[in-house]
Amino acid sequence: MNSKLKREAWVHEALSALAEGGVASVKVEVLAKRLKVTKGSFYWHFKNRSELLQQVLLFWREGRIQTIQRQVASERPAQEVLGELLRLYLDRSNPRGNAIELAVRDWAHTDPLAADVVSQVDAQRLVSVASLYRQLTPSDDAAHARAYLFYSYIFGSSLLNTSSAQLEDEAHLRQLCAALLIS
Repeated sequence: MNSKLKREAWVHEALSALAEGGVASVKVEVLAKRLKVTKGSFYWHFKNRSELLQQVLLFWREGRIQTIQRQVASERPAQEVLGELLRLYLDRSNPRGNAIELAVRDWAHTDPLAADVVSQVDAQRLVSVASLYRQLTPSDDAAHARAYLFYSYIFGSSLLNTSSAQLEDEAHLRQLCAALLIS
């Protein structure tokens, strides 16, 4: 057994497996092979697969919440921060992160704990983005509604499958959407 292998290594490898094939692909034996250790190493850190999956969800939740809080904590004008968030979230250069996001959301359709964790992340993201919109509108309801539209646009657009021929049109459309969302 590799005594230096940490619990976090199992969580990170489980996230990779999750991104590649969903929650069903997060299997102890497969992860052990990928990490080049025995299953005994797994049981040194976790009671069972359920505990690992719970840790995966908690790790994902904490990472997503810390990220959005860090991203909106700025002295810059709200429109500037919103524009930066759009660029970050619409950037397709992090396929692993996008795959993990989609896999966790898919998992949430069948697992109550995953659904609860996704709900917590969504709530924090909405609160965080609404805090930016509160700087642009006097109404809390309008700020929340705009945050909801912003968030829906970001994640909804990631589900659209555009061909390379449409990329130029998509870039123009995204500019128009961004102008509407951050005006």
